[in-house]
Amino acid sequence: MDKIQIGENAGVLWRLMAAQQNNHVWDLEKLQEASGLSTPDFYAAVGWLAREDKVDFGENGQTHGGTLTVHVEYYL
Repeated sequence: MDKIQIGENAGVLWRLMAAQQNNHVWDLEKLQEASGLSTPDFYAAVGWLAREDKVDFGENGQTHGGTLTVHVEYYL
């Protein structure tokens, strides 16, 4: 895995999240499943988006375990 591939995978996630503008909160497991990326590729791409300050992480208080979610900031 190199920076070019990580950036391309980040684009995959970004386009997927942008296509679902009515759903601003994503469960990481569901987002990974929808993206089709492997676990290492997925988390590298999420890290890329976090570094670009395009995602925010929060806890979903409506679940027992506090599911980690991604909140998409739309810069489109």
